[in-house]
Amino acid sequence: MGPFIVDFACLDRRLIVELDGGQHTEHAKFDNARTEWLCGRGCGVRRYWNDDAMLNVGSVLDDILMHLSVPIAVPPHPNPLPARGERER
Repeated sequence: MGPFIVDFACLDRRLIVELDGGQHTEHAKFDNARTEWLCGRGCGVRRYWNDDAMLNVGSVLDDILMHLSVPIAVPPHPNPLPARGERER
């Protein structure tokens, strides 16, 4: 997405899922910048350790499903319809 590679994405729900291994402790600054960039474009980012994804699959899936069940904020249309009785000029 943009200049970044993400592990998994549900574009309809604007949810990014990242699986992090031990190397991510060394790349925290980069990961934080990537998360800020994605969140700034309306995406939610969920991070899970690789071990959790492998050993606690049910908990990880429950957490993802919980976040998918929350309604997303829809930004206003860039060109709203004119108010009643008004017309375009």
